[in-house]
Amino acid sequence: MSTYAIGDIQGCQQELLSLLDEVNFDEEKDRLWFTGDLVNRGPNSLETLRFVKNLGDRAITVLGNHDLHLLAIANGQASYMHKGDTLKEILEASDKDELLTWLRQCPLLHEDENTGFIMVHAGLAPQWTISQAKTFALEVELVLRGNNYTEFFAHMYGNEPDTWSDNLQGWERLRVITNYLTRLRYCELEGKMDFSEKNTPGKQAPHHHPWFEINTRASADHKIIFGHWAALRNYAGNYAAHKVYPLDTGCLWGGKLTALRLEDEKWFSVPSIQEKWIK
Repeated sequence: MSTYAIGDIQGCQQELLSLLDEVNFDEEKDRLWFTGDLVNRGPNSLETLRFVKNLGDRAITVLGNHDLHLLAIANGQASYMHKGDTLKEILEASDKDELLTWLRQCPLLHEDENTGFIMVHAGLAPQWTISQAKTFALEVELVLRGNNYTEFFAHMYGNEPDTWSDNLQGWERLRVITNYLTRLRYCELEGKMDFSEKNTPGKQAPHHHPWFEINTRASADHKIIFGHWAALRNYAGNYAAHKVYPLDTGCLWGGKLTALRLEDEKWFSVPSIQEKWIK
C-alpha cells in the first residue's frame, strides 16, 4: 500500500487522472492526500469535487482557501464571485448539497503518526507547536461542522488580526487561525502575516520571510506537506533543510500537477494542459 499526497488541483481533473495513471494508483490498496483547493479557476471543478468525494475513506483532503470561498458563496456569505472563478457548475449541480456538506466536514490539518507527515493547505504560525496547531484547527473545524457554519462564513473574510495571540476570541480568533492555515505565505519573525506578497522568495521585503524558513518556528522538527504557493515551483530553496514539501507546482498556470509518495518521498509529476485555457 502506498500513500500519495497531491498538490492543488483547482478543477484540473484531466491532469489528476493522468497523475494517478503515472503512479499506478491502486484503488483497493493505495491512499491519496490532497492539499486543498480542489476547485476553482480550472475547467472541471464539479467533476473534481465528485471524484474526490467518491473516493471515500481512500482519500483525505484538507480545506484550502478556494474550497472555503466556494462554501461561503454557496451559503450567501460572499457578495460576488471573483473574476475567473469557475464555481457556477457546482452551485447549479443537482448534488450540490451533498457535495458541499461533504466538503464542510474536511479538516484544516491532518497528521499521520505512522509516516510522521503533517498536511495543511498553506502554512503554520511560527509560534505554534503541532499540538497547538491541531487544537486551533479543530476549533474552526467544529464550527464548520456545527449549526453556526453560515455565520462563520459571514466573518471569515479579512486580513485582521494579522498576528496570532492566545488572547484572541470569537470570530477574530477563528479568522486568524483560518488565514494561517489556508492563506499564509510570508510573515515576519513574530508571525505577522503579509498577504500582499505572493511571488517567488527572494523578491520580498527584507522583513518578510517564507513561513517555513523561520528557523525558530515551533514546528521546525516536523515534516509538513502544503500547497497554495504555486510560485515556489520557480524557487531553488533547500526544502529538505526545512522539512517541508510544497506540492503546488502550478498546474492551473501551465506548470505541473505533482504527487509525493510518502513511504519513500519520491516525487511524481505530469504536465499541465491548461496553458491555452488560462488567460
